[in-house]
Amino acid sequence: MTRTGIGIRTAVSQERIVGQIHVYDGAGKGKSQAALGVVLRSIGLGINTPLQSRVLLLRFLKGPARHYEEDAAIEALQRGFPHLIDQVRTGRAEFFGPDEITRFDRLEAQRGWDVAKGAIASGLYSVVVLDEINPVLDLGLLSTEEVVRTLDHKPEHLEVIATGRSAPPALLEIADLHSEMKSHYHAGGAENGIDGIEIYTGAGKGKSTSALGKALQAIGKGISHDQSHRVLIVQWLKGGSGYTEDAAIAALRHSYPNLVDHQRCGGDAIVWRGQQKEIDYVEAERGWEIARSAIASGLYKTIVLDELNPTVDLELLEVQPIVDALLRKPKDTEIIITGRCQNIPAYFELASVHSEVFCHKHYANHGVELKRGVDF
Repeated sequence: MTRTGIGIRTAVSQERIVGQIHVYDGAGKGKSQAALGVVLRSIGLGINTPLQSRVLLLRFLKGPARHYEEDAAIEALQRGFPHLIDQVRTGRAEFFGPDEITRFDRLEAQRGWDVAKGAIASGLYSVVVLDEINPVLDLGLLSTEEVVRTLDHKPEHLEVIATGRSAPPALLEIADLHSEMKSHYHAGGAENGIDGIEIYTGAGKGKSTSALGKALQAIGKGISHDQSHRVLIVQWLKGGSGYTEDAAIAALRHSYPNLVDHQRCGGDAIVWRGQQKEIDYVEAERGWEIARSAIASGLYKTIVLDELNPTVDLELLEVQPIVDALLRKPKDTEIIITGRCQNIPAYFELASVHSEVFCHKHYANHGVELKRGVDF
């Protein structure tokens, strides 16, 4: 009999040393958010361990003249942990198409790539994020051949994350992981007068990391704009220890205690379908009671319900109470729901954003171990 289960094991016996090349592309939402989620995990790893865990976040097409929701949170992390994160932004502030390319656009793209090449060659970083490099290559602002050649000869330990629409085939060819975000439309939210429900599902990597990135964006909004913009992160099927984002979230909570709360529930083991234990039901219900109360209270402007989908799919929670809670949510509360599922629950119909993450490549499918600070 084939056993199917969902859960995260944090007590891994060994971790990989060789860094991988990740590509997040597609028309759906969540690509840059996934990169931010990895940044959060990597910083968390560096806070509590002596390991070299420095991150470069290089943001193409996101010039400093424009404000992005994650800016303030990234700046807060830089102030608190300047030894763990560097950020470089290049490009102009507004969107442009292939017929509107200027000399400035080419110079800014080259400036960003020169920084990236230096960082890759230096060996100083454990993670280099090339945010929105895919459309830069698609627009012809940089040589795809040169970028691919450089990444293909990166230092062995280095993790590289490339994001954005329209990743070129040559980059996908050398990628160890390729997740494509695809959008789905649901009419139920508009019909019920509901907005602000985002769902990330599918077999590809990037669902929980996108949610963590979204939380980082929301924290940034609370820091810089609206001190009442509180964030709650509830995570199911992740009751153990060893999650590297915990340290970074705790650091943000220490600096901004009124802005972010974080709860985990579940056991530190796979939950097998048909072999659910009493503790699995108890922990799932405990998490839902926290989430339901938070949604109804209106105290939080952003609530992340991480791995709620598989919790429902494993029948640890009933669907209808979740639908009822979402139908009654305050208008200005955003809900982010993640996780894969075999059976689509009814609350998907209420989503204003539904991004399905397709797995085209994943190093884990080839026997490559997961890595603390990147995968969990």
